[in-house]
Amino acid sequence: MQIRRLTEDDLPACGRLALSRDWGAESRKWRFLLEVGEAYGIDAPDGDGLAATNIVTLYGDDHAVISMVLTAERYGRQGMGRALMEHVLARAGERTVSLHATAYGRPLYERTGFRAVATVVTHKGMFTGQASGRTHKADDIEAVVAFDAARFGADRSAVLRRMPGFHEQVRVAERDGRMTGFGGAWRNDGTLMIGPVVADDQATARDLIADLAAGSTLPVRLDLDDSRPDLVDWAVERGVPHFFTTSAMVRGGALPGDQSKLFAPTMQALG
Repeated sequence: MQIRRLTEDDLPACGRLALSRDWGAESRKWRFLLEVGEAYGIDAPDGDGLAATNIVTLYGDDHAVISMVLTAERYGRQGMGRALMEHVLARAGERTVSLHATAYGRPLYERTGFRAVATVVTHKGMFTGQASGRTHKADDIEAVVAFDAARFGADRSAVLRRMPGFHEQVRVAERDGRMTGFGGAWRNDGTLMIGPVVADDQATARDLIADLAAGSTLPVRLDLDDSRPDLVDWAVERGVPHFFTTSAMVRGGALPGDQSKLFAPTMQALG
């Protein structure tokens, strides 16, 4: 069983593995994750693509996120998923590690030392709300990086600096000449993903979400912490109902940063 680093050449095989497990192909998402993270896989012994994958994204020396934990059904219970998980946890070292888990996967991660810290409600639908008109297009990504560093608490500048090329929109909110929030929207297999959304208060987060989603001809997806029922209700009232639920899980110490300022991730795969 040989674990190897995956590259752009493996993207078709990643997509086929994901489809075989009833995930979307999500080619843009996979490509982005391979750019900002470390993707590992095990080739299928029968020569047909990949048997298993796992990606770890390192945010400086403090935080790491695990994602795309997949094993082909025909290779289940053969230790491949565990071997990849041990490999990426070793890469994470002493960092606090986070991931999102389905109800099926949560017990498996708990046995690896993860604990659930939040319930994340994914919403998806056609956004029917109006734009707030209180945000504008970002013109200084370095200002966004600096704003995020003070709130996210770990260095994810490699992700944020790619936003202008990856996202359909990047918007900021300001008050009295001072940034109070930013957000982005990007396309993923026919869905407009809203994230990240980082803001100093919930009203600003709502303005950013509305301005990113208003007028979209695609269904909009939002990943929201259920500890914010007012924001959850606001999304539902604007045509974006509950779709499914996952658990945010952490291994090691507490997550860095100010979680009260983090309203939506770029994608669950990036924490």
